[in-house]
Amino acid sequence: MNGPERIVVVGASLAGLRAAEALRDEGFDGELTLIGDEPYAPYDRPPLSKAVLSGWLPTDRTALPRARNIDARWLLGTPASGVDLRERRVALASGREVPYDRLLIATGTRARPWPRQQGGALHGVQVLRSRDDADRLRAALAAGPDRVLVIGAGFTGGEVASVCRDLDLDVTVTQRGSAPLLSALGGVIGSAVTGWYRDAGVDLRLSTTVQALEGEAGRLRRAALSDGTVVEAEVAVVAAGALANTEWLTGSGLAADAHGVVCDDACRALADDGTPVADVYVAGDVARWPHPLYPGQLLRLDHWDNAVAQARTAAHNMIHGSRAPRAHRALPAFWSNQFGVNLKCVGLPSLADQVVVTQGSLNERRFVAAYGQRGRLVAAVAVDSPRVLDGYAALIEAGAPFPPVLNASDGPDRPDALDAAFPRPAAGRSSTPSAPSTPSTPSISSTPSVLAGHE
Repeated sequence: MNGPERIVVVGASLAGLRAAEALRDEGFDGELTLIGDEPYAPYDRPPLSKAVLSGWLPTDRTALPRARNIDARWLLGTPASGVDLRERRVALASGREVPYDRLLIATGTRARPWPRQQGGALHGVQVLRSRDDADRLRAALAAGPDRVLVIGAGFTGGEVASVCRDLDLDVTVTQRGSAPLLSALGGVIGSAVTGWYRDAGVDLRLSTTVQALEGEAGRLRRAALSDGTVVEAEVAVVAAGALANTEWLTGSGLAADAHGVVCDDACRALADDGTPVADVYVAGDVARWPHPLYPGQLLRLDHWDNAVAQARTAAHNMIHGSRAPRAHRALPAFWSNQFGVNLKCVGLPSLADQVVVTQGSLNERRFVAAYGQRGRLVAAVAVDSPRVLDGYAALIEAGAPFPPVLNASDGPDRPDALDAAFPRPAAGRSSTPSAPSTPSTPSISSTPSVLAGHE
């Protein structure tokens, strides 16, 4: 190779930026290029559903802080359209090609849209993922609609509904399952969250779906629900999960689909046959990988902490992997603020078969719940008690038995382990997962995925 080595990062958001910084920290002094489909410099997404929608913070104030000068070439506003692994070139939608010696895929996810044939093209139908989405939705809420419809009671749906109530807007939330956060936290905790919605004055429609969004003169006016009722609404926010940004990889030979890009625990991208692809790595929301604490699964986490940690692991292995490979083993963690409550989680509750309240009380909105799978602690959720989770995280990483013995002063005298009440079967989950052939090269076709996202 003539000239300096070239690393290309496709994806200029949190994972892409932190990976670029880590590459420089790891000693990379060659050419560094970041490609992003949005025209903006990397920005922070969590404030979009909270501070931005509330009007406290404009989107141009959400830029991510820079840890260092990365001396990179930025190609923003032009998405990648393909990659040639043999020739080591990334194609852009503009027709340009960018050569690389090593490649990091960090293209993240996008909000799942509402079908156009069911009213998705109507003015007033919104999603929330990007800066532009947040600006449009903030303007729609600031206009004072008579009612907002939120489709989905996951984390994003709950945060949007909470902001609507803070703005004194009437809001209806539809939820396919029997409780909010059902697929993320199960029915026991979901029943407690139901109370948060009700107490905040949200019109919560459980076990209900939207059949169609209807409008007049191209503008949203109402939604027809599966229970036969009609909800009048001028704004509808679709909070129905995320899709991985992998279309540009179609035909590349990589193991990639709408669920993400498969990689091993060293963040090396895998080919369709499950073998690592030379000098191609994956990080952030788009990555699917095996975690040693959760064998038999491929995880994809739409979590801020994971994007940062995985970006650093990928960067280290891009520079030092041949001599000192590092496995990505960070414990999943995420948080949410809604209806005046702070909720924080470590581990993967969605894998659990049982749950027990170990501290506090569900009725007091201040508690900790531990989750177990086949007698092992796999996750913990804290509501308005975030500081205690470090201890639970240590127990999870140590493979502690379930239910945990804590002797907490605020714990119940006789903790009762209950069925976690997750929907079974559910998309992306399996109660009897098949184990991968090895921890580093899973059988892609047979290994189930846990899509532990923000929905």
